[in-house]
This record gives sequence, C-alpha cells and structure tokens, in this order.
Amino acid sequence: MVTLEAVGAAVEALWPLSGASGWDSPGLVSGDPTATVGRIHLAVDAVLDTADEAIEVGADLLLVHHPLLFHGVTSVAESTTKGAVLARLIRGSCALLAAHTNADVVGTGTSRAIAARLGLVDQAPLETSSGDSTGTTGLGIVGRLPQRVTLVALARALADILPPVAGGVRVAGASDRVIQTVALCGGAGDSLLDNPSVVGADVYITSDLRHHPASDARDRMLLGQGPALVDVSHWASEWLWLDTAAAELRAALPGVEVSVSELRTDPWDFAVLQ
Repeated sequence: MVTLEAVGAAVEALWPLSGASGWDSPGLVSGDPTATVGRIHLAVDAVLDTADEAIEVGADLLLVHHPLLFHGVTSVAESTTKGAVLARLIRGSCALLAAHTNADVVGTGTSRAIAARLGLVDQAPLETSSGDSTGTTGLGIVGRLPQRVTLVALARALADILPPVAGGVRVAGASDRVIQTVALCGGAGDSLLDNPSVVGADVYITSDLRHHPASDARDRMLLGQGPALVDVSHWASEWLWLDTAAAELRAALPGVEVSVSELRTDPWDFAVLQ
C-alpha cells in the first residue's frame, strides 16, 4: 500500500520544490497524508471537469500542473470556483497536488516535452536553474532542428503535435522564413522575449503572448533583431508533458495506477474566423 505521503516523496524526488519560482505555490493542496493512494489522475488544470473526471475514474489523487490556490483566497465557499472544485474532490476522497514551475525546470519538464516532439538537438535551457553547474536544468529550451524548414512548415508540424484547440496556432513572420534554431517555453513565456537565446533564435514558440510585447517583438523581427513568433494554447503546450510525468510516476510508484486526462481545459470553445 502506498500512502499520499509516499506519493509526495516521489513527487519531490521527481520535481523538487526547491526548483519552484518564488511566486509559485506548488505542493499538496488537500488530502490526508496517511490515506492510501491506488490511482493517480493527471491533468493540466484543477477545474470542475477534471475534478469530476478524477472522481469518476476512482482516483485517490488528482495531480495537476497549475496550482488551484495560486493567489491568496479568503473563502472556499462552494459558490466560488475554487471552493466548488475542492469540495467535489474532498467529498470524493480525492486529494489534490500541483507540480508547476518545479516541473518546468527539470530535464524532463514541460518545454522538453515539446522539444522532444520537434526533434530538437543540442538543447539547453533559456534560463539555467540557480545552483546548476551543469547547465542542464532551467526554464525553457533552445535547440536546433535537424534540418531547416520554413516557418509555415514548422507551424503545421506544431498543429499536428499539439492537441487541437479553438485558437489554433498563431504566427508572426513570413511563411517562407527559414527556421533552424528554435527557442521555446511551454506556458506563458513573454517574460523571456528579451532573453539572448530567444533574440538569437530563428523562431520563438510560447503561449499567452500579449498584444504590446508581441507587437514590439514583431517589429524587432522586421528590423532583423529577433525571431519569428509562434503563439500556441497554454493548455495544449503543457498537456504534452503529462505522458512523461505519468511514465515517471509509474516507475517511481510500482503498483499505483496512473492515468492522464484527455479533457480539453483550454478555456475557449470555438472561434469565428474573419
């Protein structure tokens, strides 16, 4: 029998909390550390749909990427979204745990999952983790494609790799631009637009690019001072990591069943093209 405390120790070994950003709030959100865990269900987000799914499949733990209690809250009343999610999980005897930026920075983290699907070689983090003398862990990835491709071909490859969402894949740059050096950051990555490895890349792939930073970056590209941009769904970019996480948990916790949610928790349901 494996306890929630033992699962927590395995999670800490895989994705140490010491690697989390100072503003982050990963870790155990709810659950009895002495409770038995026979099944773990993985999802990107702790939302009503994934909470219901975890209970329906008989999970004892919902392990998510995004922390539910990210910012301070003063109420978990069931009239609030966070309270409703927690109440459903607690009533269903399902614990909740998050592995966020601590899972981003490891050598098998969220950006690495995208890089592996693209076949990038000579990979290195965009920002190396503090105290890492090897330069192998950190936020984001820069690497090279084995062969040069056009920007539109790369965008189409991403559309095939990522699960489909209403927003699709958005691109800034000439369709025939030649791409070999790729910088990427799973999840929101506009804070890295000025990173030297991003500026020196042929393309930067990330999510949640806001209008003004993206507009400025596009102008820099037109001046020959920065990369083309590819903006993908935040959820989709991090969903790819779940299979890797599941495999690592199965290896660390023999006998514990691990499943991956295929529910789309990207917030948009449809788009009308103009």
